[in-house]
Amino acid sequence: MSPLITPAELADLGEVTLLDVRGGITGPPGSVLYAEGHLPGALFCDLDADLAAAPGPEGRHPLPSAAHFQAAMRRLGVSAGRPVVVYDDAGSTIAARAWWLLRYHGHPDVRVLDGGLPAWRDLGLPVVKEESSAAPGDFVAVPGGLPVLDADEAAALAASGVLLDARAAARYRGEVEPIDPVAGHVPGAVSAPTTDNVDPDGRFRPPADLRARFAALGARDGVAVGAYCGSGVTAAHEVLALELAGVPAALYVGSWSNWVADPSRPVATG
Repeated sequence: MSPLITPAELADLGEVTLLDVRGGITGPPGSVLYAEGHLPGALFCDLDADLAAAPGPEGRHPLPSAAHFQAAMRRLGVSAGRPVVVYDDAGSTIAARAWWLLRYHGHPDVRVLDGGLPAWRDLGLPVVKEESSAAPGDFVAVPGGLPVLDADEAAALAASGVLLDARAAARYRGEVEPIDPVAGHVPGAVSAPTTDNVDPDGRFRPPADLRARFAALGARDGVAVGAYCGSGVTAAHEVLALELAGVPAALYVGSWSNWVADPSRPVATG
């Protein structure tokens, strides 16, 4: 089963748990966007409150504890026996974090709405402003469903396999750093911006195109692959794109914000 779902497929899916995960580092809060209009039945899922622990040395968006994540998902009506569809309006960059966390914690049926809310609107499908509600779910969060990396493992992978840097190329090169205190990249990492995973309309490129893209970067069958970004959010988008390409990949959850928290770790530029 594909990790993606089209708006037309979603409209015909039947019973499903819908999570609106819009909002992020810049722009209006996701709760404001949700109140302005969302898919019928969707509940708002907050990146910072529901999909991450408090920022600190582990990064700006560390993994939430299994107990915290389970409570958040149950509050949003998530159950193991019902499909979950997540969406945003930013090329699935935030939705991929929710997809990854649910998969990591053992949910068997999670999909990302390809193209998000804009694609839904493009088909003339309904959008509502009324806040949705759901009966509490019974989801049990069991960590370990997808591979993860810590800083040492990311460094080793950059040397022995392929570690993809999902941030903008200028951040990778160390020319700008709008968020974290140090600019640059993990030595040996390869620049692979998530913007190249999607078409201009925010839909993922076809799997064959993604396979060719990642193969050109060295990520192919038989090679250990991992991904990181600034705080482990858009890197989940890279992992999703790699899955579409048929390439399994680990996520460095702490990402650059965790890497630079230790001044003894080396930093590369250029």
